[in-house]
Amino acid sequence: MIDLLFSPFSDFEFMRRALVGCTALSLSSAPVGVFLMLRRMSLTGDAMAHAILPGAAIGFLLAGLSIPAMTIGGLIAGALVAILSGAIARATNSGEDASMAAFYLISLALGVLIISQHGSNVDLLHVLFGSALALNDMALYLLAGIATISLILLAICYRPLVMECLDPAFLKSVSRLSTPTHLCFLVLVVLNLVAGFHALGTLMSVGLMILPATSARFWSDKLGWLLILAVLIDIFSCFTGLLTSFYFGWSTSPAIILVLGCIYVVSMLLGRRGGLLIKLIPRRHLTT
Repeated sequence: MIDLLFSPFSDFEFMRRALVGCTALSLSSAPVGVFLMLRRMSLTGDAMAHAILPGAAIGFLLAGLSIPAMTIGGLIAGALVAILSGAIARATNSGEDASMAAFYLISLALGVLIISQHGSNVDLLHVLFGSALALNDMALYLLAGIATISLILLAICYRPLVMECLDPAFLKSVSRLSTPTHLCFLVLVVLNLVAGFHALGTLMSVGLMILPATSARFWSDKLGWLLILAVLIDIFSCFTGLLTSFYFGWSTSPAIILVLGCIYVVSMLLGRRGGLLIKLIPRRHLTT
């Protein structure tokens, strides 16, 4: 059994690279996902994941499957969508969620069109679903660098981020950190989505953020534990998804996300904080 679990990683370098890259992603994406969930911005994260697609597609158009070009393009596109959707929401009667949804649909269609017109079906699948088993040294350095930057920024912005999750109006009234904190958080989201794009693709990268956070929420209501549990769930799911992909020949990105989905279902049923089955257990009066 132990040999079945670890021999793919000891025998094949591409499996080790995939595990290292996905672990680096987990360390930064899961905490960002927790704050996305607490700020009720989960669907915003999904929209942002697709918003980076046209930038990555333009980078692909200019330089092929070049990691620097697609990364820079994705960062620019994600930042533009975040800024434009916020500006339009403030300048018109449209809500920020509606403007974000509009840009998400436009970006997704534009990105798919660019890649399908100037590349092959393999290129399109690479961009949409990633290539965790094909991570090279440059990709690993990028993932490790973004994970390091994200953790440093999270540590710096931790207190105002927590306050903004609890009461954004109060933070705005007592501090000038409200707007910089919000912008810093959007930068963190875009950075981690761009990093996740290289391993899991634009359609799956947001799963490493949202699913572990929502699963952890069923087990604890303390922020520290939420962050730790989300990271552990992500790492376990990446390890299990890679093994499943190796032994059954499944695509890596969907395999990882399906493992995360299974953990979410189990947590939803059995979680001690709001799980469905736990709610069916009768409790004594006036107890929690």
